[in-house]
Amino acid sequence: MKTVLTLTLFLALGLIGYGYYLNSSATGSGEKFIGVGVLVFAFVLMPLFIYHRYKNKDLKNYSFKDFANPPDKKKED
Repeated sequence: MKTVLTLTLFLALGLIGYGYYLNSSATGSGEKFIGVGVLVFAFVLMPLFIYHRYKNKDLKNYSFKDFANPPDKKKED
């Protein structure tokens, strides 16, 4: 999984870099590559990274169950 994340990161960065290179040249047609690189980063790389980081974690430790219904506190008079 770590190699997939690394390859996807380099792919996204490569697409963005190539898009900027094409924009600086005379053709100026790099917006498509930049857009695809950002989409790969946002919709492929980030979900894979989040899944990789939290796949064996107990997510109950990160919930706000007491935040919605706080325990009753004694009123001080």
